[in-house]
Amino acid sequence: MATKLTPALVAAATGPNDGKAYALLADSVVTGLGLRTTKAGAKAWVFSYRTHSGISRRLTIGNASDWPLTLVREEARRLRRLVDIGHDPMGERHAERGAATVADLVARWRTEAAPKKRARSLVDDESMIAQHILPALGRMKVADIRHADIDKLHCKITAVAKVRANRVIALASRMFSLAVIWEMRTDNPVKGIERNPETARHRYLEGDELERLLAAVATHPNRQGAHVIELLLLTGARRSEVLRMRWEQLDLANGVWTKPASATKQARLHRIPLSAPACQVLVEIKQAAEEKAAKYHRDLSPWVFPARYGGGPLGDVKHVWAGICRTAGITDLHLHDLRHAYATFLASAGLSLPIIGRLLGHSQPGTTNRYSHLQLDPLRAATDRVGAIVEAAKTGYQGDVVPLAPKSGGRPLRSPGA
Repeated sequence: MATKLTPALVAAATGPNDGKAYALLADSVVTGLGLRTTKAGAKAWVFSYRTHSGISRRLTIGNASDWPLTLVREEARRLRRLVDIGHDPMGERHAERGAATVADLVARWRTEAAPKKRARSLVDDESMIAQHILPALGRMKVADIRHADIDKLHCKITAVAKVRANRVIALASRMFSLAVIWEMRTDNPVKGIERNPETARHRYLEGDELERLLAAVATHPNRQGAHVIELLLLTGARRSEVLRMRWEQLDLANGVWTKPASATKQARLHRIPLSAPACQVLVEIKQAAEEKAAKYHRDLSPWVFPARYGGGPLGDVKHVWAGICRTAGITDLHLHDLRHAYATFLASAGLSLPIIGRLLGHSQPGTTNRYSHLQLDPLRAATDRVGAIVEAAKTGYQGDVVPLAPKSGGRPLRSPGA
């Protein structure tokens, strides 16, 4: 039976004396409002209602000591209005408590999206998740993440590493796009985040750096690491491709390297010819590996560059590379710059951009366009020759006669002075 509750009645209320877990005093002023008192004397305001589908609910509003009677009646009236228009306050509260967090989103991404990624990319993604995404957002509900939360994270990382900040935001964007597909939220909060400007790296081998580099490679005591670096320069391949090179991929008799789709960035089969020096390096490596395997009575490793332990491929050569650069007296040169060097040699020799792109395994022509300016060098040399001929005709200087291999009936041509 409902009673008009007063502060005095609330203060005097006691727990049950009939063996029940609590006693309930219903308020006659606001339908559904009641005071619940436990055996231990703990008092809390509750709101009882029935949903439009006929389910009975009892929602705890809060402790009686925290909610004065006048204030709790206002809250109960607000809840009553929500129920009248079809809401289920208690069901919505439970749904919110059970809503997916960013940590849950990451877990589902690991199960459904991560297996589709290349191993090397996945390692980098996991690093960004562990260092940045989970510490900043992991406990937050996916549906509660705001644009401002993402922007704050981007700014924080930008203060330390601008490019890394962009990579973290790109990964977060892919995750929240999946969250929309998985109906965890209706929009992507990363959309509209302004990325940091990135300047493409243009570091090439200059002057006598190539000679100094090769001399340091030839004398480095770690021959395995030195061979990796030599092949990076001779093939223009990515570091991961060379480190994970297998003998079954190589046809040394015909000078062909077939990279499987699983080993390439573009995720497709890539066959490239190998130069004679590259084949010679690989032949020497294989001969040494076969001799070592025979000496210790074991099978030849399937990897061209096997790790010392574990049976897998070599992990990295960054320490070897650092030592070679010190010996050669070269600074600010990255391993990946050897790939750029390979491309510059091709471009400077007059090879077309499509040919360069095919050798490098570029899936987009625009990626190869960074080397287009280098193709001007042989063209400039050719047009300079024409300019010299015209200048000689204008000044009357005929230059020296340079005998060239004549065509049938041809005569030696005059060449202007240099």
